[in-house]
Amino acid sequence: MNTAGTLDGLIINADDFGLAPEVNDAVERAHKDGVLASASLMVAGAAAGKAIALARRMPSLRVGLHLVLAEGAPVLPADELSELVDGNGRFRREMVGTAFRIALRAPARLQLRREIAAQFEAFRKTGLPLDHVNAHKHFHLHPIIADAVIDVGRRYGMTALRVPNEPAHGFSGMTGSWQARCLAPYLALLRRKARRNSVFTPAAVFGWKWSGAMTADRLMAILARLPRGTVEIYTHPAAADTFPGCAAGYDYTGELAALTDPDAIAMVRTLNRRLGGYADMGELPRVGAALPAVP
Repeated sequence: MNTAGTLDGLIINADDFGLAPEVNDAVERAHKDGVLASASLMVAGAAAGKAIALARRMPSLRVGLHLVLAEGAPVLPADELSELVDGNGRFRREMVGTAFRIALRAPARLQLRREIAAQFEAFRKTGLPLDHVNAHKHFHLHPIIADAVIDVGRRYGMTALRVPNEPAHGFSGMTGSWQARCLAPYLALLRRKARRNSVFTPAAVFGWKWSGAMTADRLMAILARLPRGTVEIYTHPAAADTFPGCAAGYDYTGELAALTDPDAIAMVRTLNRRLGGYADMGELPRVGAALPAVP
């Protein structure tokens, strides 16, 4: 790993760590035999326990918290999250309705804050260093969720937060993406909030437009045109394309193949960049001991 202090950085990450054994297997293979440097843990995922054990056996894998507030299982009991969960005790799939509920209802905001704190606490109990934080479906772009994540996260030593500001220029199939057009104000607001609170954010993030379809060709196209600064490329690898909790239409095995592709590995090795997780970037603020959890 190149650690020269003057280099731009590159983080290649896997989301949904702990979702299923198939995801855990892919993370292990992509880290040991490919270019994967970090993974974001779903602390309430069905295979979270195995993911934590795996991470402990691979200390070179940087691990962060993948907050789940939609389309997944909560940490707190469902009867404590009546504003946020459905009849099955899982977070609602319909994110727009949840977003309005959080904005309009004080009980929803209180439950949201408690669940975010519970997920940070669950991560703390793993004993793993907290490399970074992001959110499933980028739900932390919601301004109220962003405020809660930053406030609670800083109490748990959070130093890095994903802001998925994906460049839309110079890449085939990415120009004019609706994400870049419609969500630009929320991305800018999240970045300002993070930086006001001394939380590091990358210069650019890739993975949104090609979520579930990050083929080797696309990965190498991004690597060939990396902008300056620290860049994160996030992926969704798995050892199978169908498993409990999988997203319809995702090419999970194709993304695993991209992360272990010999040409992609060779390209990463030739880059004049600092490689690793957020903790390896040398740009993070210094933090002391974590503050107490927020009730």
